[in-house]
Amino acid sequence: EQMKYGLLVLPVNEAHRIVSRLGKDATLQFEDDNVRDMKRPYRKHIQRIDEMERILRFLVAEISAIEGCDIVKNKVDEFLRFEDAYTLEGVESELQSLYKTFMKFKENNMNLTNERNQAVEEAEVVAVAKGMLASSGGTPDFMVDDESFEASAKKPLVESEGGAGTGRLGYLAGVVPKVDEARFARALWRAARGNTFAQFTPISQTVKDPKTGVEVQKSVFVVYFQGAGGPMQQKVMKVCQAFGVNMYNWPVSADQAAVKLVQLQKVVMEKDAALKGFSDFMRSEAQDLLTPPSHNSQGNSKMEEWRLFCIKEKAIYNILNLCSGEIALRVNVWYPASEESKIIALLQKLNEGSQQGAFLTNEKQVKSVAPTYIRVNDFTEGWQEVIDTYGIPKYQEANPALLSVVTFPFIFGMMYGDVGHGTLLFLAGLWLCKNAEALRFTQPTLFMVRYMVVSLGFFAIYAGFMYNDFFSVGLQLFDSRWKEVGGGNYEPDYDVKNSGGRGPYPFGLDWAWHGSNNELLYVNSLKMKLSVLFGVLQMTVGVFLRWGNAFYEKNMTDFVCECVPMMIFMLCFFGWMDVMILYKWVHPIDNPPSIINSLICMAMGQKDLFPLWDGSVELAQTLMMYTVCAVPIMLLPKPLILLYQHNQSKKAGEGAFVAIEEHASNNHGHGEEFEFGEVFIHQVIETIEFVLGTVSHTASYLRIWALSLAHQQLSLVFFQKTITMGLEMSFPLNGIVIYLMFGAWFGITLAVLLGMDVLECFLHTLRLHWVEFQSKFYKAEGLKFAPFSVKKLLTPQDE
Repeated sequence: EQMKYGLLVLPVNEAHRIVSRLGKDATLQFEDDNVRDMKRPYRKHIQRIDEMERILRFLVAEISAIEGCDIVKNKVDEFLRFEDAYTLEGVESELQSLYKTFMKFKENNMNLTNERNQAVEEAEVVAVAKGMLASSGGTPDFMVDDESFEASAKKPLVESEGGAGTGRLGYLAGVVPKVDEARFARALWRAARGNTFAQFTPISQTVKDPKTGVEVQKSVFVVYFQGAGGPMQQKVMKVCQAFGVNMYNWPVSADQAAVKLVQLQKVVMEKDAALKGFSDFMRSEAQDLLTPPSHNSQGNSKMEEWRLFCIKEKAIYNILNLCSGEIALRVNVWYPASEESKIIALLQKLNEGSQQGAFLTNEKQVKSVAPTYIRVNDFTEGWQEVIDTYGIPKYQEANPALLSVVTFPFIFGMMYGDVGHGTLLFLAGLWLCKNAEALRFTQPTLFMVRYMVVSLGFFAIYAGFMYNDFFSVGLQLFDSRWKEVGGGNYEPDYDVKNSGGRGPYPFGLDWAWHGSNNELLYVNSLKMKLSVLFGVLQMTVGVFLRWGNAFYEKNMTDFVCECVPMMIFMLCFFGWMDVMILYKWVHPIDNPPSIINSLICMAMGQKDLFPLWDGSVELAQTLMMYTVCAVPIMLLPKPLILLYQHNQSKKAGEGAFVAIEEHASNNHGHGEEFEFGEVFIHQVIETIEFVLGTVSHTASYLRIWALSLAHQQLSLVFFQKTITMGLEMSFPLNGIVIYLMFGAWFGITLAVLLGMDVLECFLHTLRLHWVEFQSKFYKAEGLKFAPFSVKKLLTPQDE
């Protein structure tokens, strides 16, 4: 798309409304006019919105923790229809009020949960004490029923002569998290040097952490030690404090424990009822936020509407921060030339009824590099994304995606060619297309690639018919052109001399080749030559696209000194190789020459004893001479021409800092001082890269044959080792085995051939396009056009 650079002037009091409308109905990329001064006049608005978004995240977290509360999302179009129903001040006021309310709710919930947890834990401690006291036969003789735990703990275990206790048994009880149980026991053992005994009993029910709401497993512990109230008790207390465990009083008798347990169970029931009532109240309060607003009953939840509103408002104020000026805001914009009249008409419509209006003028002095804008539709979006992942095209540079829409799935099909597997892939693509709307917001990536999967499956089916492969089985679509002559030998049943008799197999590979002894030898030769043919063809197209770039830039130096010799080098050697392959296919020769030997003789200057036709050897030698001469033309003239242009510029008074036409495109320009040595070395690298790269890239296209061979052989092995084994068995065992083996075969096919192999073929095809094809013309040094679009900002994207 041709782009234009303009100046957009906005009245301050109407700027927000106009930018909002431009984000919906226009295609404009805003430039930062405050990048030097770093003035951000609307930063306070953005800070307010940041706080609103923080509150929304808090509310979402709180409501998501409530069971049965689902937020209605992804209705962007419905929100945009009624976006004017919200104001920043109104939404901010509601959110702050809700935040205060929910903070009180959360604090009350924490208090209730904490009180309930304490009651549960103490009840568990009392229950353990009741069991231990009942089993021991009552209260020990050193305890008195009416004594408290503190008083009885201070009495000595053995009375001394003076009546003072020196050896009384002490104990402490509480609750510790189960994950800390082992560490707590070790800490007690080390602190007391083995003079304590700890007993743990798991709690039957879990308790919730009041802060996080996560359920925690805990255990009741009882620690026995010598010397109640003495130094040992202090050590045990310090360990308990370090671990933050909850400690509770230990009953002095089984009867006291039973009474206390009943009281605590009653408290737990009261707290459970209070928590349930609080949960119901929270659910009713949250329901108001989950229902659509009154003005849009088919829209998102109210909370989601507020979130989308915050995203939109923040984006608008970010755009306004790019503007300069006080009375009237000014900002430079890029926009498609084809939409200029539409943008002007929209601004005129927005100016109706206002004293000051917005307007757009063309700016002659361009301050930034023109961005690249490529219009895409649902079908081409995925392919363009594949190209953009490598790099963005320069402004008005040839876009590889235009051809990759066809070449990418075609080469993938050559690697993956199988009618059965291609059909499964094609059906997967159709399923994605059928469920596109359901995937639009939930799985944006699958939504984008749905047509890509359909294309890959279609061309895999086409190549499968060409290879005559259906799950490694040949399809007898037509009568074979080979007939058996006995002994397992076949002879052609068609006119091999091309003298007017019966023709060969009508379409694709003859099914008679499947299962033959020399199948691999023949099929490998066929696929290898097909790979080279299409590889050289694609690289030649890449060089032609380089011509197009040179014509557009009006760069005759690049065209004459690079494009023409590159094409000569490509066609005179590798193009001649393709001609020999095709000639051997369509012309019967009694003693056909080896193409590899012929190319070696051509490159080494040796005499070829097996010419394709009379005069072919002389033609090959002439083409080789052109191929060799193309290399110095690529290497020498261009640096000398750039040096001459530089000297002429200096004589004309332009100084040492010049922007030479092609020189700038090779990253030596941009106002840098011209250095002939650097330019020459760069050209040497470019020449070597193309010459050697063309050879290696041609060999790299043999990966098409390699991947196709691997796919066909894997499919054959899986079929033979599963279904074929069942077919070879006798009845009725064969039916059972086929039934079981079909499941195994289908599972392996899905995992390996429809999973790993699809990914492998896709990555190799991606490599052929990014390296072998695009390296011939594609610089990928552009900047992507990023227009301000409210809908795109609100649409969820995969991270």
